[in-house]
Amino acid sequence: MAPGAKSSSSKVRPFVAPVRRAASTDSSSGDRTERPFISNGMLAILMVIASEMMLFSGLIGSFLIFRLQSAFWPPPALPRLPIGVTWVNTFILMTSAVTMFLAVRMVHQNRQRMMRRYLAATLILGATFLAVQGSEWVRLVAHGLKLSSGSYGATFYLLIGCHGAHVTAGMIWLACVVLAAISGRYNARNAGGVELCAVYWYFVCAIWPVLFVLVYLM
Repeated sequence: MAPGAKSSSSKVRPFVAPVRRAASTDSSSGDRTERPFISNGMLAILMVIASEMMLFSGLIGSFLIFRLQSAFWPPPALPRLPIGVTWVNTFILMTSAVTMFLAVRMVHQNRQRMMRRYLAATLILGATFLAVQGSEWVRLVAHGLKLSSGSYGATFYLLIGCHGAHVTAGMIWLACVVLAAISGRYNARNAGGVELCAVYWYFVCAIWPVLFVLVYLM
C-alpha cells in the first residue's frame, strides 16, 4: 500500500436504519389525536336509556299480567279510552322526532338558523302532545276513570303517566338546548349538546307506539 493512500475501511460508516415517526392522524396540526369511538356524554345517556327501558319493561310486564288475567278489559263500568284523539296525538309526537332529526342535521351543516327553528318546532310539538294528553286525562277523570279504579285505572295512569313524565323531562332538557342554540353555542364542531338531547327524545318517541298499541288498542 502506498504511503499516502488512505485505508478504504476508514471511509465505511456503520449503517443506521432511519427512524420513521408515526403518521399523524391530524394533518393540520401534526399532532397525534386519538378520538374515542363514543363520547362520555353519549355513553352516559345510553346507560340512562338502558335503565329506563328496564323500568318500562317492568311496567309493561305488570300491565300484561293484569290484562291477560282479566275477563273484561276495560271493565264495563269504566269509560273507554279515546282512540281517535290519541291517533292524532301519536302523529304529533312522531312528527317531533322528525323535526329533532332535522335539527341535528342542520347543526352538522352549520345552518344555525334552521337548527333553532327545528328545535323550537320539536319543543312546540312536545308541548302539544302533553296538552292533548292532559286534556284527555281530565275528561277521563270526569267520567270516572281514576287511579283508584282497580287494576285498569292504576295500570293506565302508571304507564301513560310514566311516559308523560319522561316527555316532560325531555322538554325541559330541550328548552335548555333551545336557549343555548339561540346564544350561538352549537355549530358543526360543537354539536354534542343537540345530539345527546336528540337521542333521549328519540327514545321518548320510540316507546310511545308500544304503549299506544298495548294500552289503547290491545
